[in-house]
Amino acid sequence: MSEAKARPTRRFDSVKVGDTLPPLSVPLSRTLIVATAIASRDYQDVHHDPTLAKERGSPDIFMNILTTNGFVGRFVTDWTGPEATLRKVDIRLGAPNYPGDEMTIEGSVTARDESNRTVEVSLRGRNRLGDHVTGKVVVALPA
Repeated sequence: MSEAKARPTRRFDSVKVGDTLPPLSVPLSRTLIVATAIASRDYQDVHHDPTLAKERGSPDIFMNILTTNGFVGRFVTDWTGPEATLRKVDIRLGAPNYPGDEMTIEGSVTARDESNRTVEVSLRGRNRLGDHVTGKVVVALPA
């Protein structure tokens, strides 16, 4: 078995305000929604039982916030590399992510803090219904 080649971490001095991150597209299968809810120990029925989700007013099960938070972190760390550290994740949910949707997260660098070697990434994750998640992530980068 071959070992995956480690990707280098971005350095603080190489990042500028306005830099855009590569989009992250996530196909949202029923299995992904259920498995990630259970993996995050979120046993609320609206995340795994379509019948009960409908009884509660939803057309189907939907993704939980912990999974969304995980994909937001992945979106940023896929771009930064393994030595970066997430310092703050501030997100808001909008339209639910349902099975069969695809969520695409896009974002760009909106601020830099020289004293802490951090950058702020503003992001938006959309699906067919509109904005699923919006927010900002602050990430520390090595010098």
